[in-house]
Amino acid sequence: MLVAKEQPVLTKMQDITSPMTSSEKKATVSLASIYALRMLGLFLIMPVLSLFAEQLEGSTPSLIGMAIGIYGISQALLQIPFGILSDRLGRKKIIIIGLLIFMVGSVVAALSTNIYGVLLGRAIQGSGAIAAPIMALVADLTQEVHRTKAMALIGLSIGVSFGVAITAGPVIAGFIGVHGIFWLIAVLSLMAIWVVRYQVPDPQQSKVHRDAEVVPGQFLNILKNVDLLRLNYGIFILHATLTASFVVLPLLMRDAGLLPAEHWKVYLPVFVISMAAIIPFVILAEKKRKMKVVFVGAIVALVLADIGLMQFSHNLIGIVGFLWLFFTGFNLLEATLPSLISKTAPGDLRGTAMGVYSTSQFLGAGLGGGIGGWCYGQFGAAGVFMFCALAGFSWFLLSLTMKPPRYWANLLISLEQSSQEVADNFVTEILKVNGVEEVTLRYEEGVAYLKVDNQQLNREQLQSLIEKHLNVYI
Repeated sequence: MLVAKEQPVLTKMQDITSPMTSSEKKATVSLASIYALRMLGLFLIMPVLSLFAEQLEGSTPSLIGMAIGIYGISQALLQIPFGILSDRLGRKKIIIIGLLIFMVGSVVAALSTNIYGVLLGRAIQGSGAIAAPIMALVADLTQEVHRTKAMALIGLSIGVSFGVAITAGPVIAGFIGVHGIFWLIAVLSLMAIWVVRYQVPDPQQSKVHRDAEVVPGQFLNILKNVDLLRLNYGIFILHATLTASFVVLPLLMRDAGLLPAEHWKVYLPVFVISMAAIIPFVILAEKKRKMKVVFVGAIVALVLADIGLMQFSHNLIGIVGFLWLFFTGFNLLEATLPSLISKTAPGDLRGTAMGVYSTSQFLGAGLGGGIGGWCYGQFGAAGVFMFCALAGFSWFLLSLTMKPPRYWANLLISLEQSSQEVADNFVTEILKVNGVEEVTLRYEEGVAYLKVDNQQLNREQLQSLIEKHLNVYI
């Protein structure tokens, strides 16, 4: 009796040129919306809190500054532990817990009638530190070859939420007051929980992804990297100056004759025009490979903007002009710093590098608010912008020692179901591909971390090698 031979079924082939699948798009967009909703909740209050906190019982300039920035302190302390917990307890569970904490903080602030209650509420808001679990869940739900695109979309959502928040904050406060904004933030938290529960797919498996998560045992390697430390100092200064500036900017515009409900008429055009203005510089930095010149120039723009705001703090036209210059430098640096971290960090330590970077960012936001409030109480608005200018100048001096970056992008290739011999042969072959600069093989994870020069990379040759070596039967 003849028995038909069973035909082998091929695994789905990795294609480095393919678009994201529909499920990957859904996961990425839904997680980006969660991140955006949470950041919107944090930023909505920034352009109006100093105006509101002035009227609260017990308010002082220092406490107002702390209320603006304190979320960053609790965020900095807890974001890495939350990421580690998500490995053990589950991504979605930790994200929902974080959003519930964020909602509780919003309610505490909404019910507060004195500055200390607002401080407590803002600190609790920051304690819902879900950034790391979200990134880990994105990694769980996307193929290695599409992970960089997914992370970029998350980053874009943060920038959009910031622009929307500083524009919409004064308008919303004009209708429902600052207490109403805190209640709105609580509602946004519930919406985000609904998205997590019903829109975000459940991962088939969760594991540690070195490109997206912190690996605790690798902290020392990251902290010893001088180039990464320089960038971490930069993001610390950038967000310290941002929160310090917003201690006084709403007050200055009000005192210059612009009603708080109309502050959006400044923020909207300033933010939109500054975003348009950075486009040629981003192209110059990335495509023309003039990153260091653009980067240092953006820091100079920040310093000049702070000096201008110090000199023209009572003139509305001067405030608007130098605020545009500030946001042009800020948005350009906010766009290029993560790119520089990604280029500088080893491929298999990118998650740890980004964890330290984010901690520096939130720590800067927290300390910047407190220092800005203290400077305002001691020296007035000019003292705040003097602090910002000096901090920016220290960053400028440090940036001069920066080496021109390697224009390498990250690419991940899955080696799951491949034997050690197949994986070793594949790595040996891809090092011969034009544009592949470095390869780090983590066989225990089933991943090869590549550093590639996209302008030189022969994608057809690389794809051919993937099909030759990694096309296995199941």
